[in-house]
Amino acid sequence: MKTIYNFLFILSVLCLVAFVLLANIYDSDFVKYFDIQTIKSIQGLEQPILTTIMKFFSYIGDTIQVIIISIIILVILYKVFHQRVELILFTIVLVGSTTLNVLLKTFFQRERPIFYQMVIEESFSFPSGHSMAALSLYGIISFLLWRHIPKQSGRIVLITVSAIFILVIGISRIYLGVHYPSDIVGAYLISGFWLMFTIWGFINIRERSLRKDRTAVNDSPQ
Repeated sequence: MKTIYNFLFILSVLCLVAFVLLANIYDSDFVKYFDIQTIKSIQGLEQPILTTIMKFFSYIGDTIQVIIISIIILVILYKVFHQRVELILFTIVLVGSTTLNVLLKTFFQRERPIFYQMVIEESFSFPSGHSMAALSLYGIISFLLWRHIPKQSGRIVLITVSAIFILVIGISRIYLGVHYPSDIVGAYLISGFWLMFTIWGFINIRERSLRKDRTAVNDSPQ
């Protein structure tokens, strides 16, 4: 178990390092070429039914919908699974991710793509807020619900559905013309860092608390 926790910390640091590197080169010719070619490829798939699907996924990634989903999950965690302490973790992940996104967008002030846009967005582009929220929300949902799903098949469904939502919400922002692919990649990296680092910190604090409780019980007079 300790090995898994250490791996979680290392992976979070790697995500942070990768984000910093991307943040320093997203304006380079190589990344610009990657962005343009990827946008052309994805928008080249445009079809009425696909546009409807992409607008739907983009819609559920909007702030209001994320708040509604978060409230539903909070109620489930509290009323159904009685996870009171985990509510704090859930809130820290979501609020922290949102705060990070606002700060980073304000710092980098990258303009939106000037290509074909199917929807209008007025805020800055890097990193993608929808993608950060998606990874944070569905990532923490998967972590918290995992142990309450006894069957392996149920866990596979949980991870698969979460991964689909995370990926398609990100792709939808490229398809709709409001983000560069590097915005999406950057969002996944920094949100992945925050999610894994917060989970790692939460687990460590909980383990220390449990060890103290066990020590107190063992030291108490019999």
